[in-house]
Amino acid sequence: MKPVFVINGFLESGKTEFITYTLAQPYFQTRGKTLLLLCEEGEIEYDDALLKKSNTILELIEEEADFNTTHLMELEKKYKPERIIIEYNGMWNYKNMKLPWHWKIEQQITTIDASTFPMYFTNMKSLLAEMIRKSEMIIFNRCDGIKDLSSYKRNIKAINQKAEIIFEDANGEINEMMEEELPYDLSAPILELDNTGYGIWYLDSLDHIERYEGKTIQFVAMVLIPENFPKGYFVPGRMAMTCCAEDMAFLGFACEYDKTDTLTNKQWVKVTATVSKEYFADYNGEGPVLHAVRVEQTNKPKEEVISFM
Repeated sequence: MKPVFVINGFLESGKTEFITYTLAQPYFQTRGKTLLLLCEEGEIEYDDALLKKSNTILELIEEEADFNTTHLMELEKKYKPERIIIEYNGMWNYKNMKLPWHWKIEQQITTIDASTFPMYFTNMKSLLAEMIRKSEMIIFNRCDGIKDLSSYKRNIKAINQKAEIIFEDANGEINEMMEEELPYDLSAPILELDNTGYGIWYLDSLDHIERYEGKTIQFVAMVLIPENFPKGYFVPGRMAMTCCAEDMAFLGFACEYDKTDTLTNKQWVKVTATVSKEYFADYNGEGPVLHAVRVEQTNKPKEEVISFM
């Protein structure tokens, strides 16, 4: 299998800078050729000396029609690279990308210019979502002067919960402070979560479960009882619109409840529960687990679907 590394993002989002930095690192000075497929040309160009030093061959593919398996295999046959880096064109829909069968994507990284993110998220959400949906790492650069980075993070996590998100300004990586911006008081005896609060709590719990361990939360949820789920557990959650109307996800964590057998799928309930961090088989590791204090039948909310848009 031929290892492939995909770097995507819109024009001037920092793709070339990231690849240039990577090629210059000692750990990348490996044996064999690297084939770098450049699918769009920005203001920053690759340095010929660096390409030579890193034994990298640069090939420009300007038209999306030319990015096809036949042409890619011709390039592989011509250069016989050990690895391939693809700087993908942000205006080409990522879901349409086709690679030769023996090319294996080892890592996908998306770079985003934080100063233009709101514009792209509003106007080109579908293209952006396809970029980040399977990316292991999302790098926001040019974050200088941007205060609400937490909303950026929530927008990404709503589409790709597993992605590692990095924020960078002119001085390098920054650690965003999100706790003080949460729409609920962490010191309250019960965290009452409305539609917005539930979505934010769910996504924040994936990264900062320590904030919620031992706390009591209360929210309205739909009941989901997955097949083969452990007896005495169900999943209270909400349907969420993560990108567009066709892109929906059920957001919820496992909840221990000794009367689960009295519940039915899609029933609406008001859940009061404590939060813990535990190993759970369906998570394939540790994660948030709820322990029900009360589960009461309730009416479905006016807005059944929460949104991150």
